[in-house]
Formats: sequence, C-alpha cells, structure tokens
Amino acid sequence: MILRSLLCLCCAMPAWADTVVPTRTIRAEAIILETDVTLVENNQTAGYVRLPDVVGQEARVVLYPGRPIGIDDIGPPAIVTRNQLVRVVFQAHGLEILTEGRALERGAAGDRVRIMNLSSRTTLFGQVEPDGSIQVSR
Repeated sequence: MILRSLLCLCCAMPAWADTVVPTRTIRAEAIILETDVTLVENNQTAGYVRLPDVVGQEARVVLYPGRPIGIDDIGPPAIVTRNQLVRVVFQAHGLEILTEGRALERGAAGDRVRIMNLSSRTTLFGQVEPDGSIQVSR
C-alpha cells in the first residue's frame, strides 16, 4: 500500500528537463546565434531541448529572455523576401520556361509562396528552391 502511494506521488510530479531559452530579446526575422540562447531547467513540455536545433534558425516571432522557445516560434532562415525579384521556373514534359517574377511574401527553402509574373501580372504559387529561384507547378 505504501509502495502504491509513493508510486502515485512520483507520477503526479512534473518532469524537469532542460529547455532552450533566449538570453536576450530576439526580434522576429533575426537569425539566432549561439550567444543568444542557453539551457535552463524547466517543467515545460513544449519547446526545444537541444541548442543545435535552435542555433542558425530564424525567429518568426519576438522571443523574450527566460521564456521557452516553442516549436512554431522559429524556422529556417528566409531566402526570399517580400518584393524581391526572383527567377521563376516552370518545368513539365520536357518543357522549361524561365521568367522573372516578384515575390509577394517571405519564404525559406521549401516554403510555398505567392509570386507575381512580371510579364503577365498573374499571381502564381511556387516553391522556394535553395538557390532562391521559385519552382512553379501546375
């Protein structure tokens, strides 16, 4: 009986683990450096627990000192910025069309963004490639 009550007591206690928190205020769209974050003991379940997972990422929202960094608070750095001129590529059935467009939103490699074809003024959707071009699909 005593063993059962001790077991229930241990299960009810929150688990403490290391959590990544900022050491200073980090503005949105800033790249996170090694000196910007540290590990602290915390009982939060959501958030990062390893510094390498956070360093080099871009803040999507303002990050405040001492608060755990949530999974959706950061992401890969943007390659394409809003209003930037980009190369637009369309490939299908051996046909390749290259043109110039204007990015209508920010995006990192792999993100789906809206672009405007400068020739036709048509709004398209495409995927940001690692080289900064936009791959348009049907």
